[in-house]
Amino acid sequence: MRFSTAALSLIVFIVVSSIFVANLASLIGIDKQLSSRLEAALNDGHNHEHRQLRLDDSPDHLMWFLQISDIHISKYLDSTRVSQLVEFCNRTVDIIRPAVVLASGDLTDAKTSNFLGSQQHEQEWRWYFEVLNETNVQNRTIWLDIRGNHDNFNVPTLQARQDLFTNYSAQGKYHTRSYMQQIERGGERYAFIAVDACLDPGPKRPFNFVGMLSINETQHLFNLAEQSRAMGTNYTIWFGHYPTSCILTPGLGSGGIRNLIGRYREAYAYLSGHFHTLGGAVPHMYTLQDEGFLELELGDWMRNRRYRLAAFDHGYFSFVDVQHNQWPVVLVTNPKEALFNIPEKELPGPVLESTHIRILIFSPARITECQVKLDTSHWKECIRISRELYVVRWEPSLYNRGLHRLSVYVLDEDGRSRVVEQQFTLDGSRLKFDFLAKLVLMYDTNKLFQAFFSVAVIIYLVPLCVFRIWHSLVRKGTLPRPRLRTYCCGTWMRKMWILSTVDRLMFPLVGYCLYLACGPWSIGEIIDGYMGVVFVWGIFVNNAFLPGTLTYLYGFFQLMLCQLPLTIVFANNVLRRFYRRDIDKHHGSIVILWKNATFILIMTVEVLLAAIFWHSYGLLAFIIAPLRVWSIIMNMILWQQSRYIPEKCLRSAATVWSSSEPKLSTLSQ
Repeated sequence: MRFSTAALSLIVFIVVSSIFVANLASLIGIDKQLSSRLEAALNDGHNHEHRQLRLDDSPDHLMWFLQISDIHISKYLDSTRVSQLVEFCNRTVDIIRPAVVLASGDLTDAKTSNFLGSQQHEQEWRWYFEVLNETNVQNRTIWLDIRGNHDNFNVPTLQARQDLFTNYSAQGKYHTRSYMQQIERGGERYAFIAVDACLDPGPKRPFNFVGMLSINETQHLFNLAEQSRAMGTNYTIWFGHYPTSCILTPGLGSGGIRNLIGRYREAYAYLSGHFHTLGGAVPHMYTLQDEGFLELELGDWMRNRRYRLAAFDHGYFSFVDVQHNQWPVVLVTNPKEALFNIPEKELPGPVLESTHIRILIFSPARITECQVKLDTSHWKECIRISRELYVVRWEPSLYNRGLHRLSVYVLDEDGRSRVVEQQFTLDGSRLKFDFLAKLVLMYDTNKLFQAFFSVAVIIYLVPLCVFRIWHSLVRKGTLPRPRLRTYCCGTWMRKMWILSTVDRLMFPLVGYCLYLACGPWSIGEIIDGYMGVVFVWGIFVNNAFLPGTLTYLYGFFQLMLCQLPLTIVFANNVLRRFYRRDIDKHHGSIVILWKNATFILIMTVEVLLAAIFWHSYGLLAFIIAPLRVWSIIMNMILWQQSRYIPEKCLRSAATVWSSSEPKLSTLSQ
């Protein structure tokens, strides 16, 4: 019992220490200087009131722009990413004539030829550079690009030789990281603030997934926001590659960068990419953050060829996500879609007093028909006010209660048509965003990964430790022997109980799990030419510390998909030995392989993962790798031990379990 208590105390201490180190940045809290700037920005924002503009048939106070994300120009895959990007820059930009195009990261793919490793390829960047130059797109609009994690793979420092964004992007030569661009259109001033949250230094994959803003970079973003406000900006769009949920911001507290964006009344939306709509699982990844701005993730160009059209119309922000080459493109700006109303910034009053429904329409061919229907009323013909703007008179007072449906039908002279249906409300009624979208965009990804890993550690350790302590109490007579009332539960409990009594298996299994939570996983070239050390709670490389993020998810899968199933395999083997069931004798090789298929499959996966680790971080990372290679060796030894465990190692378990089961007999050595 003394051992069990000491071991349990040690386990608790190690786990708590690991959690403390992992959350050290959060425990520090909000930096005092940043906190004072947050309060000042909020107080100044109370004096920043938007003008109430009349929504009629005027083309003034109207601006629209485009966003494209996750282009992933690749040397090895899908050349149409480039050719269709050329088409986008030529045809789409010419037709839509946006004031600005936002390219929100992952401009290049940066993977090796076998797609396991990562490095910056100058050829990919040249193709991106040539697209911008040969299409002359920068002379027809303002092209604002920003780095993504793929653009930062294997980059030791900003403006290093590997930092090709500096030389081959539209904005890299002018801005090393975050920046601000202000434009003036239709009597209004609009600012676009680019948020570069790429890790510095930028490790190779897989541990380069979540972004981070240093305190200096956060101060720089404050300066940009204040500069924008001082320049008389009416409306601000923030954009970056990473969603706010996966940007670490030491010094800004639990709210992170949302605290910063939300302090500025003129901030309407944060636009991002990166998640690729989770492979299509969340195609509409949108939400309204508690801080009072929309967050909108855009599907990728890489596979789905998506782009976004967004507009400000008399102070109301609207958008639509579009498939490349699908025409006509239709965006209703008044009344805007109910789901995306922004309380306190977009008041219903001006819409209730508006005289016209307003629609932006873009097509390669002339629009021959544009009709609108409200609820079950008759179709009404729209009037063309400018090249893009179509309007029709309406009576908003008839729709001032509840939710209503607006339908738009558009036809061009080439026979292409589009029907758009959306709900609107004039009384402030709210619709709910998709639950998964809210979870992904509003919850802290790093804390979610930490929770997964913590749960995995608990699931793995608690049964072994509980059964070990319980066994000691039963042997001492403090507790009675457990009664097994159900077969499945009883079998599982018996096998895990017996396993926990075998020191030569129990100690390595518990020790390995604890080691994952606190010890170094590997030492190797995290960046080419730069040695680093990987822990679950962070990476040390090039005189910098990068807090653990994806490492927690990596550890979760290691425990739940590899180590836990292997532990059950060991428990099965020990149970067979305990009841004198010879594991392999009198069986052919095919039967033996079948009986050990689970172990063989898991070990095959482990070997493949170790090979990927070798390819990612070099031979040294393969050799000095307790997470990968050493665990393979350990598990092979434990498997052999569990199959041929000596009788003396099972005597302790026999004192509890042999009374009502087949008696422990002499086991073959």
